[in-house]
Amino acid sequence: MSTETYKQNSSLGFSLKTGLFKTIRVLFLTTFSLLMVYPLYWLITSAFKTNEEFFTQPYAFPTSFTFENFQRAWEVANLGQAMINSTIVTVTATVLTIFLGALTAYVLSRFTFKLKGVLVVFFMLGMLIPVHSTLVPLFTLMNEVGLLDTYWALILPYTAFELPIAIFLTVAYMSTIPKELEEAAVIDGSGYWGIFFKIMLPLSVPALSTVAILAFLRYWNEFVFALVFINDSSLKTLPLSLAIFSDGFSTDYALTMAAMTIAVLPTIVMYLMFQEQIMKGMVAGSVKG
Repeated sequence: MSTETYKQNSSLGFSLKTGLFKTIRVLFLTTFSLLMVYPLYWLITSAFKTNEEFFTQPYAFPTSFTFENFQRAWEVANLGQAMINSTIVTVTATVLTIFLGALTAYVLSRFTFKLKGVLVVFFMLGMLIPVHSTLVPLFTLMNEVGLLDTYWALILPYTAFELPIAIFLTVAYMSTIPKELEEAAVIDGSGYWGIFFKIMLPLSVPALSTVAILAFLRYWNEFVFALVFINDSSLKTLPLSLAIFSDGFSTDYALTMAAMTIAVLPTIVMYLMFQEQIMKGMVAGSVKG
């Protein structure tokens, strides 16, 4: 066999292997994507079914679309007020998390000071604390200071428990920003606050977007803290309102699915709006240089 024929056969074999690998990868990713999307598809289609159809044909496409489920779910669970409450709590806690996390990350990533390592370990230990193990002491504390049945009863614990991961992600990203930018800003007369707001925050948008979406999803869907700290029906968040369709004896699945579909829409919109920034933020800081 000549050298040219050998090279042609080797090239053909390499092309076949590459094509086979690409085909397997596409099939795997397609299958994985369908598995991830199917629960959302099942939720939305089930929201248009009656209870009878839900039990008799749980996986079939609806024979007729029952839009009345959404209207009844909205009225029975008072979803309008619940969505306002969830929005107030979630947006406020998310803004606090981003600002405090970015400010702390700026100090930890750009300054050297005594006990810095101890402070970093202290924040990282926050990720190891089982959140719900703090329910009893937090309830006692909230009761003593009179914060029960207020928005702050949720905003403050949400922010506190999300800060460690926010600081961790933002420090990793800010550490990659060239210090020459700060030096140039100092020469132009900017102080620490000017550097933070004009340079560090704008350049850290990918990491902060990741923090924002993770915090938003956690706050929007949180149930246990809201159940323990909120008793006033006018302050109930969406997860608490969804529980109204289930009691100790039965569950109205048609209304539950309709209400869950309404509740999940903001998170889908939030993710679609920031998906590009989220992907950049997740890999930011993983490679330096």
